[in-house]
Formats: sequence, structure tokens, C-alpha cells
Amino acid sequence: MSTSYKGWKKAAIVLLFILPTLVSVTLISLYPIFYNVYISLTNRSRFHYAPPDNIWNCTTDVMGKYCFQSPLLANYADLFGPLVTPESLVSWFKLLLLLVPIVAVYYLERRARRKSLSKPETWWWWLLGLLGSGLIWVVLDVNAAIEQLMNTGDFFIVMFRTFLYVLACMPFFVFFGGLLALILNNKYIKAKGAWRTILILPWAVPNYITAEIWKFFFQEQGTINQLLGLVGLTGPAWLQSDLTAFIAVVIINIWLSYPFFMTIILGALQAIPQDQYEAADVDGATWWQTLTRITIPLLRPAVMPAIVLSSITTFQMFNTVWLVTNGGPIRGAGKPGATEFVMIHAYKMFRTDNYSASGAYAVVVFLLLFAATMISLQMTNITKGATE
Repeated sequence: MSTSYKGWKKAAIVLLFILPTLVSVTLISLYPIFYNVYISLTNRSRFHYAPPDNIWNCTTDVMGKYCFQSPLLANYADLFGPLVTPESLVSWFKLLLLLVPIVAVYYLERRARRKSLSKPETWWWWLLGLLGSGLIWVVLDVNAAIEQLMNTGDFFIVMFRTFLYVLACMPFFVFFGGLLALILNNKYIKAKGAWRTILILPWAVPNYITAEIWKFFFQEQGTINQLLGLVGLTGPAWLQSDLTAFIAVVIINIWLSYPFFMTIILGALQAIPQDQYEAADVDGATWWQTLTRITIPLLRPAVMPAIVLSSITTFQMFNTVWLVTNGGPIRGAGKPGATEFVMIHAYKMFRTDNYSASGAYAVVVFLLLFAATMISLQMTNITKGATE
């Protein structure tokens, strides 16, 4: 039997094993993606729902028929058109300048770590970076730039609020998850198994149950305001105000997500060799020095992928926020609500039966998430570690 025949036989066997997965991925993921792109290039809607005999040669006034848009990217132009005017481009430039100090500190820190045998004290670099961003905010009047972009339409409003939601949630995920993991990892804590079971319950309970419970808590006469009343404070109508509704869904998401980070960080803590802590004790290191020089750097490879995955999940948050606020509160007909994030907005667009516009919106969201994932994987060196 020839070597080439054996190679083909082995390849055929491998292909048979992975064929069910390939077929499933194609039908469940790839086909809907390509079909959605196709729909986004047409004028498909409630009034144009049936394919024509020749999709390249039809008119929009044919009853019940849909066709390719003219121009082809008309739906995308409706989304991005107001964002590329001269005024909007100036506003975008101001927003990008805010990131310059932070990006500069990031690359300077990486360079310093590569050239130094010991981890340098760089925390104050980040403070200077934040200070630089704040100075740019004031000097360039970034508030006015954001306001100008907010007036361009729903697309920027929804995207801005969703990114703000992700940025508001991530630090609390890491802080509370890390804090509880450090406590559970302490050798003086008794009944660790029971505590772990209790603390992981928010992750185990179905989201819709948690959402309904927290919705009751945040009612004007709900549990939270009743507790505030016991100490003489009058609680707000949490779900009726833009700011407090946003805070409410952030708190709920923290409750749902901290067990994930607690579990990841606890596992990473238990994987750190104890001899490093023993060596630090011999050298007279303080608790803070041990935390910042040993624990946090060794946790980074485990925590960064968790942050990436959780950011993507939070960006796509739908069911919990929808059950609690329905995307509201809404101030004015046709305007996005204060908690109307990308998936809720896409769902509302779909409910209007404007399938082509919602398809274009979904394609843009997919591309943003894909790009963010690739950039995050590159920044965290996950792909590099997987290939080495």
C-alpha cells in the first residue's frame, strides 16, 4: 500500500469525524450570517417580502417583491451617513485623541517590562495617562463632540450607551470576583466548600428568574427603597430615571457575572506556586508588594481572556435588560431608551418588519464584535500562546 494512499485514507477518516461539526456550524452559524448579509443589501420589509423572478431586475413598486437596493449599500449609508459629515469627523477625531495618552502608556509599559528584569512601578504612568485624557477632554470640549454625534441618529446613541455599559461593568466584575477569590483562597477561611457554593448561586440561577427578582427590588415601592426608608432615606424611582435605570442594570449584571470571575481567579490563585510567596516573605515583602508584584501579574494570563469573553457577552446583553427595563425609560416617541443597548435595538428594529435595515445593523454589530475579539486576542497574546 502506497504512502499517498495511506495519507488520503487518514485524511478521509479525520474528515468523517469532523463532518457533523462542519455541517452544524455551516447550517447554524455560517449560513445565517451570509443570508443576513444578503438581506441587508435588499429592500426586504413588511411590504416587500417575496423574492422576485430576477432579483437584479425589479422595481420597488412591485407589490410584495423585494430586490437589491440602488445603490447596493443604501441601508449601510443610512446608518453611517450622518457619522461621516465634516462636523462628525471632527467629533470623531476629538474622541480618538482621548485614547492617545492611554495607548501611549500601554506601549511604554510593555516596552519597559521587556527591557527590565524586574517589574517596574508603572501604576503612576496610568494616572498620568488618565490625567492627559482628562486634559484633552476639557481643552477640546469633548462633551460638545459627543452631543453632536448623539444628534446624528439612533446608531451612535445605542452604540455609545452599550460601550459605556461594558466599561461600567468590567471593573466591578474583576474587583468583586477578585476580592471574593482572595478571601476564599485564604487559609484561615473555614467551610470553603459551603461558601463557594453559596457565592456561585447567582451564576447558577436562570437569568430570567434573577431579572424578575431584581426588577421587584428596584420598584419604587420595592425592597431597596423599603430598606432605604428604614434609615430615613427616600429612594428614587429606579426604573423611571435614565441614570438610575442604567445603574440598576449595571448592578444586576455585576450580580450575575461576579461568580464567573471569582471562579476563574480562584483557580488561577491556587495554581500560583507557593514557593514564590515564601521567597517574598524571606525578602521582607509587604502584603501589598506581594499582591502587586506576584499575584496580579500571575493572574493576568487567566483574567484577560475572561475579560474579553465577558466584554463580548455584556455587549450582547439582551434578556436580562429586556426583562427589567424593556430598554427604557423612553423619552420621546421613536427615540432609543436609556437602556436600549445594541441587541435590544436590533430586536425593536426587527419588530418593525424592516428586515433589510435590521440586517444591515446586525452585520455592523457582528463586524464590530469580530474586530474587537481579534484585537483583544492580539493584545492579550492568547492567539500567540495557542500557536506556540
